[in-house]
Amino acid sequence: MKNVNQFSDAKGIAKNLGINSATWSLFGVIWPSSEALAQIMLTSPIKNKTILEVGCGMALPSLLLNKRKADITATDHHPDAELFLEKNLKLNNDTGFPFIRADWKDESNLLKKYDLIIASDLLYQIGNPKLLSKFINNHLNPNGDVFLVDPGRGNTNRFIKEMKIHGFKCDQNNHKFSTHLKQEVNLKVLKFCKG
Repeated sequence: MKNVNQFSDAKGIAKNLGINSATWSLFGVIWPSSEALAQIMLTSPIKNKTILEVGCGMALPSLLLNKRKADITATDHHPDAELFLEKNLKLNNDTGFPFIRADWKDESNLLKKYDLIIASDLLYQIGNPKLLSKFINNHLNPNGDVFLVDPGRGNTNRFIKEMKIHGFKCDQNNHKFSTHLKQEVNLKVLKFCKG
């Protein structure tokens, strides 16, 4: 069970970013979708690709890609994401990689265009499909790919429709995944590309 009071916002940073305290329990956890995405990234071709992890949270896929010497940048909107990333890099005796706090609504962020965009479990709010699809479209190179792992929270089809509006086609597969806690979960692995 996640503790909804596991984080505090004494300085009001999260509140000022528009992050509701009701979602605090969603952060600071390695979700099964993130584990599955990390497994996919173990064997995905990365040579000469710039990669962006969107909504990285604990950044497990980014940390794995960094170990593989990938050109990875991680993003999240949560004010503590970068602190957790720095701590995990130290715990793993690893070198750093770029982190940029990014709000999907903010088109003036410092992000460039990437060859591969990866994400996991980001479709948990009804407005996320539209915001995320626009964000991805703005930051993906024309011949780039997108991998999104989703546990099926109810907004998957809405996201696919939004991506189609931007000219993406989708390859969707159901995936049975065993977590590090030996828990079996059913996930959707979505791969998008233009054309």
